[in-house]
This record gives sequence, C-alpha cells and structure tokens, in this order.
Amino acid sequence: MTPEPTPATAPDDPGLEPPPPACVMCFNASDPSGAGGIAGDIATIAAMGAHALPVVTSIVMRDTADTFDQHEIDPEVVAEQARTILEDVTIAGWKVGFLGSADNVSAVAEVLSDYTEIPLVSYLPNLSWMEEDPSQLYHDAFRELILPATEVLVGSHKTLQDFLLPDWDSERPPSARELAVAAGEHGTRHVLVTGIMLTGKLSGQGPEQYIDNVLASPQGAITGEKFERFDTAFMAAGDTLAASLAALLAAGSELQAAVGEALSFLDQSLDAGFRPGMGQIVPDRFFWALPPPDEDELADGGMPEPEPEDPGSKGAPRRVH
Repeated sequence: MTPEPTPATAPDDPGLEPPPPACVMCFNASDPSGAGGIAGDIATIAAMGAHALPVVTSIVMRDTADTFDQHEIDPEVVAEQARTILEDVTIAGWKVGFLGSADNVSAVAEVLSDYTEIPLVSYLPNLSWMEEDPSQLYHDAFRELILPATEVLVGSHKTLQDFLLPDWDSERPPSARELAVAAGEHGTRHVLVTGIMLTGKLSGQGPEQYIDNVLASPQGAITGEKFERFDTAFMAAGDTLAASLAALLAAGSELQAAVGEALSFLDQSLDAGFRPGMGQIVPDRFFWALPPPDEDELADGGMPEPEPEDPGSKGAPRRVH
C-alpha cells in the first residue's frame, strides 16, 4: 500500500486554488525522540496525504528506550492553541494522543464538544511510567470526557483491558467485543485492539505465535489482521496506527476500509523501521518514498540477494504494540 497524497490538480477556473488536503488536529505530547507524540503524528498524517494541525499538550522526557518524566502544558495554553487555528482552518478529523494531565483532558474535551460531527480517533498509551495518583486521575478523566466523543479507541489489548475492565478475573483474556462493550458503556462506538495473542491453534497457521488486531463494536468483531509475532520492540506503533486511521477517516474513507489500510501502513512502516539510538526501532512512515535499489548494485541476473526473515529484516511481518 502506497499513500497517495491529494493531487494539486489545476482547477477548472485558473483563478481558484486547488482544494487543500484534509486537515487533522492532533493533541499529543512533544516527544524528543521524534518517534511518537506530535512529531510522529505530523509524519504519519503527512505520509497519508493529509495535513496535521498539531497541538502540544505536554513535553515528555524520553529516549528511544524509556520515558522518564514530563512537563505539562497549562490547560489554557492547550485550549488556546486549538481554538486559534480552529478559527482559521476547517478540519476534517481529530486525533487524541497523550494529553499530559486530567486538567488537559478536560480542556481538550471542551474543544471537542464544539465539533461533535468531526470523527475522533483516540489513542490510549501505556502510562506505567507515571506515578499512580496522576495516572489514575488521568484515566478517570479520559474515561469520563474523551470516550463519549470517540469514534474509534485504539490501544493494545493489555492497556485497554487494564483501562476498561480493571476487575477482569477470568483466566481467559477479554475478547475485542467485550472490550468494545465496556468502551460502549462510556459512549465509544468502536475499539481497535492491537496485540491480541494467538497460539498456532487459534490462528490456524501452525505452531507459531501470532497477534491479532481487531476492530470491534459492542455487537461483535468487524475486521482485523493477523501478524506473526516477533520479540522486536518498536516505538510509537499505536500512535502511528491511530494517526493514520484519523487521516484516512478525515479524507472520507469508510471505517472498515480505513482500518485495513491503516494496519497495512503500520505493518510496512515497522517493516522499514530503523534504530536511531540504543533503544527501540522507530517506524519509517515514508517507506514508500525510498528509492529502489540501484540496478548496478544487484547481483548478475538482476535479482537482489534474499534477506533473512528475522525480526530486524525488511519483509518480515512485524509485531504491533
């Protein structure tokens, strides 16, 4: 799948400008690694042919291995960033990432409440690095204020289970539908659950382990895609998936088709990922813009030497976190 940016074709009337790409406002933290947060949203949305309107909610202290701390942006500053550009630009989609604090959740929710017709994709990251009390306040506010406005809630199976079904005591993990039912009780229409572990027996593809990624509503699973599981760790996979889905919905794609394309985009971004530091692999959202191999460098016969399919090689399916 290669993203196709909105072409700047000449209008029938030479005096008119061509229509702009779909604009997506994304609320997220500033991530100095460049992998996730606002930087990741901008790269992903641009790669999908849309235009990002970034609103910074927090400045996180992190490297390519861990997140250590954050400096929250004042809630009034968060809201002012958003409302200033909203007075000027027409948006077609929202993407919510990490908002920094419960107060910022409230500020963002107030902005969202004035544009209820715009589809919202919300991403719930793993916040285990936060202290317990601020984390609890954040999750409570997110549950009460963001979920009712959310069209699609994106998150890993474990993160969504801890958030939506904290008292789950069955030996089996909850299904995507059960998570969707729990989210639906707060007004969310769909969940996109990543990282659902499948054994070979459940996946029907042999003894290897696979992970499933499922879009579900309270009525049941709708669509999804399985990937072979590798232990390679990636940064910002969830942010990438949520931002690409938000861009596709903003451009007018139907939900089921948009989920399939977003999962394909993520898989290829991870497949082309790179390791800029000593930590995790960063998705390459512009994999499709890489030049083809130089024919002069190919072996005689015109075919490249096959690469081994290990977790660090291109062409191997990747694990979605």
